Amino acid sequence: MVRSDGRELDQIRNTKIQNDVQAFAEGSALITTGDTQVLCAVSVEEGVPRFLKGTGQGWITAEYSMLPRSTSTRTRREISKPKGRTQEIQRLIGRSLRASVDLSRVGERTLIIDCDVLQADGGTRTAAITGSYVALYQALNSLIENGKLDEIPLNWAVAATSVGLLDGEVLLDLDYSEDSRAEVDFNVVMTSQGEIIELQGTAELGSFSRQVLNEILDKAELGINSLLDIQAKAISDFS
Repeated sequence: MVRSDGRELDQIRNTKIQNDVQAFAEGSALITTGDTQVLCAVSVEEGVPRFLKGTGQGWITAEYSMLPRSTSTRTRREISKPKGRTQEIQRLIGRSLRASVDLSRVGERTLIIDCDVLQADGGTRTAAITGSYVALYQALNSLIENGKLDEIPLNWAVAATSVGLLDGEVLLDLDYSEDSRAEVDFNVVMTSQGEIIELQGTAELGSFSRQVLNEILDKAELGINSLLDIQAKAISDFS
């Protein structure tokens, strides 16, 4: 198979993460992967949801949205209430980043992650997770600089990518043209320790074998390792 951009089957798109892109956010990053661009910002607020008050534990939550012309035709703004897909993505981002942090060491603070899709060409949710980790690192570092934390309370890094089955071939990091035609579509979130946080996968048509699943996970791990290296380079300014 020849991919539209000439990549190998097990190669991620050209990806870069620019940190500290917003002057007022405690942490921010712009991730570009192929033609997908997601702006990630982290705000720190004192206090936690009611169910955590008095526990000394912090909280991480996320919001996700797509700008109207991030897509080929205008996407209407979700003004009154986020759609089901948006809510599901927000929860995924929140779960993924909470898994990376020792919340018992954050104190009773809430870190709010805002992910805004500037341009969408597949893989927006996985890009949001990967970029948000860099923004989160910067936000936690800002708490150290302000004397509110002694050290960054991270357990490990977290990144995510997509993998799909198209015309019988397993492809890493699908763009929209591939994702829209894929027979099997997976989103994989993993830690820098090689452990899985979440798998989201389904067969759009028919089913797939255990052998295909193993190949999907192998290629996801390969791609995530590349993304972890890109993250590490982006946060080196704060280390």
